[in-house]
Amino acid sequence: CNTKMIMRSSFLLLITLISSVESFSPGWATHRNSAVFAKGFGGGGSGGGFGASKPGKKKKKQPGTRLVDTLNDKEKDPSAKKKKKGTTFNKNEQDKMLEDLAASASRTVIGQAVASSPMAGSPDADPFWELMPSLISSRFPNVSDDQLQRIAGFVRHTLDPNLPLEDDIVSNPHRPHEEIHAYMPGLGETKPFYDPDQLKLCQLMSENYETIKEEYHALVKDMEASGKDRFQSVTSMNYEAGWKTVVLFYNGHRIPDFPYHLCPVTTKILETVPIAGRIAGFNRQKPQTGIPLHSDGNNMWLTCQMGIHVPEGEKAHIRVGPETRYWKEGECLLYDTTFEHETMNASSDEERVVLHVDFFNTIAMTPIEIEIMQYIYSLREEFMKAEGVAKVGAQVL
Repeated sequence: CNTKMIMRSSFLLLITLISSVESFSPGWATHRNSAVFAKGFGGGGSGGGFGASKPGKKKKKQPGTRLVDTLNDKEKDPSAKKKKKGTTFNKNEQDKMLEDLAASASRTVIGQAVASSPMAGSPDADPFWELMPSLISSRFPNVSDDQLQRIAGFVRHTLDPNLPLEDDIVSNPHRPHEEIHAYMPGLGETKPFYDPDQLKLCQLMSENYETIKEEYHALVKDMEASGKDRFQSVTSMNYEAGWKTVVLFYNGHRIPDFPYHLCPVTTKILETVPIAGRIAGFNRQKPQTGIPLHSDGNNMWLTCQMGIHVPEGEKAHIRVGPETRYWKEGECLLYDTTFEHETMNASSDEERVVLHVDFFNTIAMTPIEIEIMQYIYSLREEFMKAEGVAKVGAQVL
């Protein structure tokens, strides 16, 4: 019947997604406990990155793990090893195992969050979220429900946008709550600007300012020599506001064929944090231009920017909420973009360049919460690709 076919397709998708991310390990985790980053340190920039495997010997990709290959009954690789005797595939056993996993996962706090969705069990239910309890239980079997409470809150708000937000957002005139699209409750009080000294990331960026500036110049010279302009307007708003970016990471991933050998220190520093699903790179703003007032709808992320080239005389500023700060070369600004914010470069002839990174809020979120959210984002991206989405946008949730 149709119900059984849908269940079988969902289980098949479950297997495929688990296979596609079974080696998932956030690259920032391999760097976050590093003891020393010497001033002006070098390196080959071989770190992981968003959703990347831990450094080590690369594994040869196995055939037949893509969803499209599975669904199309792709012919097996003739060079593939034959199954050993005694390992005959038993579909009934596999179905039973997956059904048991789904039943167990449905009783977790994540399973209960999905079940509370207004669309749960209906034809309009999002199959991705219907599978999420099983996926998280399979990938994180030792994580308790207590550790998952805020993740479950995120799931509830994702599946039911009509749920009320916490009062600290709703009552704050500088945080447009109607623009929130990805929300984790219980993260506590926030503020427009944070003290950058409380994060190792900001310390590393400032300590290595001269090297980072040299690497930026190397990228610019490479563009001039090759004729390839890597500056992009990530959104139409940025384009109209004279703001362009040399993107080093997009959706937390490295950029294919990017000349990372020209910016190894910058790359390694950025990979010390869990880069979030937007961009990280060098932003420049033309003279006499500015980003108009807006807010970003994800309360799990923070933004850090360090001045690379800044016009003299406090001519380049950013206002976040009611507070205004001026960029300074070699110094970081750390802020929460759920507050309305706008920028301006009032110089008549000088560009403003900053190193920019959006990352998961390591101040308010636990390491396991961040790892699970990275896992969810990576699954969502794979799911959208499997569903035939040709281009995954800057925000996958």
